[in-house]
Amino acid sequence: MSSFEPRIVAFLCNWCSFEGADRAGEAKLASPANVLPVRVMCSGRVDHELVLETLAAGADGVLVLGCHPGDCHYKTGNTKALRRHAFMSAVLNAFGIEEQRVRLDWVSASEGQRFAAVTAEHVETVRALGPLRWS
Repeated sequence: MSSFEPRIVAFLCNWCSFEGADRAGEAKLASPANVLPVRVMCSGRVDHELVLETLAAGADGVLVLGCHPGDCHYKTGNTKALRRHAFMSAVLNAFGIEEQRVRLDWVSASEGQRFAAVTAEHVETVRALGPLRWS
């Protein structure tokens, strides 16, 4: 398994996390190349169906990054993302998928270092789980 490189799809909030990713790039911070960023208007728009479709399409893990609680551009989008993530854990368990494959976290526009750290941590978590075996 040491040669396994997980495919991670990262849904990034347009207003904070996507900008945080930009800051990481501008600062030339190392972040994993196997993380595919997808810009979404709000982390609250990422629902369980989108996550399941992403995993079914070949991703080994999903990362949802949004604004810190209280800082959402749309006021309550990240609160909605938090509720959806709790529901997602139950859905993943029902499908026999480790819930650690899907992570929700917060990265602001000024946190390039945090973006690099969170993405690297998630890649390591999914690498330890191994490839997703969709039964």
